[in-house]
Amino acid sequence: MDSDRLPLVGVRRQGLDNPINNGPFCNYKNASDPSSGKYCTQAKDYDSVFNDPDHSVTGNNLEFYGTYTPNNGAIASGKVVADQSGFLNAQLNDYPKLAPEEATRQVMGYYTEEEVPTLVDLVDEFTTFNSWFSCVPGVRTAAGHGKNDDDFLNYGISSKSIFEAANEKGVSWLNYDGTNGEFEPDSLFFTYVNQTSRSNVVPVENFFQDAYLGVLPKFSYINPSCCGTNTNSMHPTGNVSYGEVFVKQIYDAIRQGPQWDKTLLFITYDETGGFYDHVPPPLAVRPDNLTYTETAKNGQKYTLHFDRLGGRMPTWVISPYSKKGYIEQYGTDPVTGKPAPYSATSVLKTLGYLWDIEDFTPRVAHSPSFDHLIGTTLREDAPIALKTPHTFSV
Repeated sequence: MDSDRLPLVGVRRQGLDNPINNGPFCNYKNASDPSSGKYCTQAKDYDSVFNDPDHSVTGNNLEFYGTYTPNNGAIASGKVVADQSGFLNAQLNDYPKLAPEEATRQVMGYYTEEEVPTLVDLVDEFTTFNSWFSCVPGVRTAAGHGKNDDDFLNYGISSKSIFEAANEKGVSWLNYDGTNGEFEPDSLFFTYVNQTSRSNVVPVENFFQDAYLGVLPKFSYINPSCCGTNTNSMHPTGNVSYGEVFVKQIYDAIRQGPQWDKTLLFITYDETGGFYDHVPPPLAVRPDNLTYTETAKNGQKYTLHFDRLGGRMPTWVISPYSKKGYIEQYGTDPVTGKPAPYSATSVLKTLGYLWDIEDFTPRVAHSPSFDHLIGTTLREDAPIALKTPHTFSV
């Protein structure tokens, strides 16, 4: 999914570290001024956030560290750890006409179990990650382009992708694309796919046909429609309920199709979009030597070395061989043998084991896989259909 939401913050299940279980957690109106007033995590009762929070690199800095330009050396040495103090501050900076109470609901609010029944169904029926983090503390990449500018769209990313690796290994794949949005499908960001495999990109409607008919390829990559009104990625200003409908449609098609007993459905998000979490993002192995420099809204410049992760995101392993109602905590760094958080590179690591693909980067080499979460016993109790979502009162 392409969401910038944290919809599991209000789910009461043992093993989920969230405000409803361990909070509330609070921010000051001004991150550096305790006298400015304290506002705390709370339930919110609307389907869409119309004021998109700042999720640039420097915006994430303010949200995580209370400043646009934290000291990189102090972070790398462990002397400075994110205190998650600036989410409210950042939202009020961007939308100064908002009352603090409303800004708090927007960036620190959470959905109750009653509001997101489809996603709660996934938690109760399959395996949920408690420590899955965004690969980047922002929306930028280490691929040499800092923004989605014309140069990026014209020339793409030259880095090797999972799609190119799949072709090399003879693994069939399709990128099913939600066409009701403003963004190209993920695979077309890569130069290789643009030049050799554009026919592998098909409308998302084809996925439902293929799933029910039992002709899905070995690797299906699904993009929701993004972003804005009437899209289903859950990204502001889209509706959470639309995203739940999309999740249900995908699951139901696989579950009711003939390939269910040999399918792993993996659902995750791209990044956290400036929405609050109390858990500080951990450090990470650099994927390469590239950096990204950004000018913050206060005019200061900041350079990211891609040596730390972004915020946590809901992520699920859904399979007739995955544990029912299981909450996965940390994985294991295969190089050091130490506990390590999961991120999108864990998908690359796991697929690397499956298809004998060499690690793309040092980051992938150190990423924990999740193949151990797939058992050998076929479950017969997986629901035929997920619970039906509903519209919100607001």
